[in-house]
Amino acid sequence: MWTNDSQRILLEHFDILNNSPSHIYHSALPFSPSSSWLHECYTVELSQEVRVVEGLQAEWGMYSHSVFLNNRPLALSSWNNIVAVGSEHRDILIFNAITGNQIAVLPGHTKRVNSIAFSSDGTSLVSGSNDNTVKLWDMQTGGIVRTFFGHIGWVYSVSISADNTTVASCSHDGIIFLWDIQMGECHKLIEREYVHIVTFSPKNPQTLISFSGSTIQQWDINGHKVGPTYDGSCVAFSPDGTQVVHGTTDNVTVWNISSGVVVARFHKCDNCFTECCFSPDGRLVAVVDSSNNLCIWEITSSDPHVIPGNGYYIISLTFSSPSTLISAHPDKSVRFWQIGTLSTNLVVTDPKSTPLTSAPTESISVKVKNGLTTPSNLSDGIMKTWGILTSPCKGSLQSPAKDSYQSNIQPIDDKLIFLWYADRKINIWDAEKGELLQIIDVPDGTVEDLRVSGDGSKVFCLYEKSIQAWDIWTGEVVGEVGIQHCIEGILAIDGSKIWVRDSSRIQGWDFGIPSSSPVQLPNKPPGRVHINDTKLWITNISRMMDIVTRKVVFQLPERFGKAVHVQWGGKYLVASFKSKEVLVLDIGCMFI
Repeated sequence: MWTNDSQRILLEHFDILNNSPSHIYHSALPFSPSSSWLHECYTVELSQEVRVVEGLQAEWGMYSHSVFLNNRPLALSSWNNIVAVGSEHRDILIFNAITGNQIAVLPGHTKRVNSIAFSSDGTSLVSGSNDNTVKLWDMQTGGIVRTFFGHIGWVYSVSISADNTTVASCSHDGIIFLWDIQMGECHKLIEREYVHIVTFSPKNPQTLISFSGSTIQQWDINGHKVGPTYDGSCVAFSPDGTQVVHGTTDNVTVWNISSGVVVARFHKCDNCFTECCFSPDGRLVAVVDSSNNLCIWEITSSDPHVIPGNGYYIISLTFSSPSTLISAHPDKSVRFWQIGTLSTNLVVTDPKSTPLTSAPTESISVKVKNGLTTPSNLSDGIMKTWGILTSPCKGSLQSPAKDSYQSNIQPIDDKLIFLWYADRKINIWDAEKGELLQIIDVPDGTVEDLRVSGDGSKVFCLYEKSIQAWDIWTGEVVGEVGIQHCIEGILAIDGSKIWVRDSSRIQGWDFGIPSSSPVQLPNKPPGRVHINDTKLWITNISRMMDIVTRKVVFQLPERFGKAVHVQWGGKYLVASFKSKEVLVLDIGCMFI
């Protein structure tokens, strides 16, 4: 158990620990799952470090770490524990698939690299680019062995035969080229109306398959059609070359390449599939659906393990080992997933499952609905108070907020304040005392959003085309602005400043100037939140820095991704994410 825990914590925090080993206490151990050996062993010793008040995982999840590139990754290929990444910037990047460390850069293409593929022995790599060329690389030296010219359109897909004698490529020109590696010449053309994918069998050098439009076809090395035609949206060979997986509009099918007999069929209705691949041991099938969910099946099971997409579109997918899956994303990241068994619980579980320790501390269980921080079981208006380290539920708080849609919960001066909108009134409630602190009457209109200001002094109420602010303690109006276009969402809140996006642009206002109308701000929201005079939170990299020394004093683990909304409440830092999760951090101990 301790070996697995130690390996996972090193994988998830490799970059920051490599730069500063002391961050194992600041940014790594406090985020180890509540059921892990590390958590049980070190929780008491870490009492003066950052504590996760809400949002701690119960078990290690599949996502382990990310590598962020300077340009968007477009294609992935792996061999053993080496992964190659084709980028929008025409270079091919080589990484260690375990640590994510960059090993080499292969320059040579003049435009973006759309497809890459390792040879079966890992000694060669082939690439296709928007410069209309196909290149063969020597992986020992990083040099170009051959460049194949002939396509008159962007090269979409490339593959190397199992005996390393032939390269297949397809492009926008609708032709599959079969290149003789030794001679450097094309020895066969297969003309199709449109070809998006071409791939050789990993074991049989005489067999390849193509994906054209929605048609999957098998070919021999002489360009003759072999076997039946299938409809699909993605296709991949099994590692032994005996099976093929392809996705359709509502299922994923695995069939025998020789007999055409269906080996397995996995159903997931109302979603077509855009990417698919086998694990190197042939045990798992991974696919991406049109909602960007990553679905993983055991070949002998019909129940998928689904990793929600959370808005992260997946461009390419590959296994680097039987337990490591790698995905490429348009946010310039390459993400690494530790698959292991498919029973891993990715969801932050009920704090009642947290093991008992001797260090008591109280917290509030918080969930998110439609991007807003709301209490647990909002429809019943019940908020539950948990001892995150003492395990049992300490009590349930009943609020009058039943069936309220717009609400917000925020720590203010070490209190947990809950707001909700109902019957043209904003209700302000002390969640811990169970007392109604304030009722604010608001004008008619549909309230689109309700937020507490970053300094806890005001309530922002967003209508379709206006923003109004009230003093949270007196209920007096402190400002109002009208907007020409409909508000689409809040981008940032910093103190008494708020930035929103409408249908045409980003706009911001400062409501903190007494006896004055809100002052319009530059249209670029801040990516930083000042915690106090010495600490600075940088949202785009989820990092806290010391303003004086410029040293990193805390780094949020990569699995949380980039927070879309961060507020500082005097003691707690509250971060909201695209996944509709909320992380509440007690970092007050850092200022003692």
